Amino acid sequence: MSKLNEEIRIRDLLTADTIVTRLAAKTKDEVLDELIAVLDQDGRLNSREGMKEAILAREALSSTGIGEGIAIPHAKTAAVKRPGIAYGFSPEGIDFDALDQQPAHLFFMIAATEDANQAHLETLALLSQMLMDETFRQKLAEAKSKEEILEMITRKEAEIKGEYSEASANGESDLDADQKEAKIVAVTACPTGIAHTYMAAEALQKKASELGITIKIETNGSGGVKNRLTSKDIEEATAVIVAADKQVEMDRFAGKVVISVPVAEGIRNAESLLHRALKQEGPVYHPETVAHKENEYKEAKKDKKQPVFYKHLMNGVSNMLPFVVGGGIIIAISFMFGIKAADPNDPSYHALAKLLMDIGGGAAFKLMIPVLAGFIAMSIADRPGFAPGMVGGFIAGATGAGFLGGIIAGFLGGYVVAGLKRAFARLPQTLEGLKPMLLYPLFGILITGAVMTYVIADPVAAANTALGNWLENMGQGNAVILGIILGAMMAFDMGGPINKAAFTFGIAMIADGNYAPHAAIMAAGMTPPLGLALATTLFKKKFTEEERQAGKTAYVLGASFITEGAIPFAAADPGRVIPSLIIGSAVAGGLSMFFGCTLPAPHGGLFVLPVIGHPWYYLLAILAGTLVTALLVNLLKKEVIE
Repeated sequence: MSKLNEEIRIRDLLTADTIVTRLAAKTKDEVLDELIAVLDQDGRLNSREGMKEAILAREALSSTGIGEGIAIPHAKTAAVKRPGIAYGFSPEGIDFDALDQQPAHLFFMIAATEDANQAHLETLALLSQMLMDETFRQKLAEAKSKEEILEMITRKEAEIKGEYSEASANGESDLDADQKEAKIVAVTACPTGIAHTYMAAEALQKKASELGITIKIETNGSGGVKNRLTSKDIEEATAVIVAADKQVEMDRFAGKVVISVPVAEGIRNAESLLHRALKQEGPVYHPETVAHKENEYKEAKKDKKQPVFYKHLMNGVSNMLPFVVGGGIIIAISFMFGIKAADPNDPSYHALAKLLMDIGGGAAFKLMIPVLAGFIAMSIADRPGFAPGMVGGFIAGATGAGFLGGIIAGFLGGYVVAGLKRAFARLPQTLEGLKPMLLYPLFGILITGAVMTYVIADPVAAANTALGNWLENMGQGNAVILGIILGAMMAFDMGGPINKAAFTFGIAMIADGNYAPHAAIMAAGMTPPLGLALATTLFKKKFTEEERQAGKTAYVLGASFITEGAIPFAAADPGRVIPSLIIGSAVAGGLSMFFGCTLPAPHGGLFVLPVIGHPWYYLLAILAGTLVTALLVNLLKKEVIE
């Protein structure tokens, strides 16, 4: 670990005002509230509620009760104004869901800002290392005053600062000569990267020193990768220990014995892991094999683990999100110059509006589906899956298959490459270097592209054409039913072929002088992002932190008639979100037709409200659809486990 910045010490983060020598709390929830209140009273927080939400999200991943009477709840969040540490002691002990099922007595709550710098993060990590010292923990429990606690921590910090190293100490152990000469490498990582990452590293390092084992440990913390393992380190290693609760780079360990466990196991069972590594008691890691995690870890996490499908899908959605948000807002800004200001042939043409539309619609939105597909495929097959997924996604976008086609392309590309890995597994070792650079991209792109072009794209295009013809033929039917159908279509694929079929129909009606259908279409197109934005505001437990942040932007996208703002939410949970969107948009579209609202402009959202017929009724229709969408999302979605 790199040395700490001398200007930031634990005493800068932990003060007498953030120490509770005797906690009043009796339950886990109460101790969290009590420590959060202490941090807030010391001016460390922007929001108690935001801090509690971030802490609970971290607890949902795995308890921060690490055993030995210690709990270190922590979060890195915008709810923190200034980094800080709160300490509390409970003589009776509090059940904190610890791995050893023992009550916790020592509680350190770590609050890191969203943009915490490296010096702060390493200082917080040092506290985690201190707590691995049993004598230090005992002295903390026996301390009588806040001043005594602060003095002990200051002295301990001065004692150990800069002493973390890769070298192992010579000590008495029961290892034979061959085992003492063995070298082990390890990687530690936790989702937040503040406490457990470094505690596991410290536990492994300390126990290795006691046993006389040479070890090098790479930490994947919030400040990035530290003490990175080199190819030589890995080649010389007897075995690899991966103590992690998040994804780490695994392909580099191909052919080595890898013992993969939760990060908490690295803290509590360091000696056992080291002995297993010395005896090579673990599976040999092959990139082609997906089931390399320890069976006992799978079972322990089974009830909390998201389905594999969801994991791959979320990898695509999270990487697609910046394109949706950035591109959507740029398009909305373009409309401020005029609805057709980006068209050089229109009298309202403005060069800046065209530039914005080219960037937002012509670039960012066109990349959205390929990026979605590429990162889904990469989640399935690692880096070799990325290129086939991107190509498949590009074909989906170019042929009108939309974002649903992009999802299909992502899974297709990923599993094609996964199959290729198995098929090429028995090739001579001399061809190993050709696989990622030649064989996987060549056959992966070819197979994925061919299937998308000849199997998936044409049926979607044919269905789209048939749907458009059917819609046009019923244009003279019941107005409300037509509004309901158009509204449902706008939400069905949000910018995809069905959405575009409805939109095109509305434009055709405007050309014929019938302004009512397009009013229903735009109301219904605004409802999905607005409904989801409202849902993220009212029902926060149903969404991830990333989705809640995206919800704020969805208000702007919805008001600008950019239905694509709902795509990340729908792609993440299509079975529950899409039906909610369809029903909400159908309500908005039907009410717009019922109220007789009209719209002569082809686009613009609320920016063109002055030209809408019956604007107040129009707003009522949008509000009704938005509320229906939000309530249905809350009813159907499950609470998330981040």
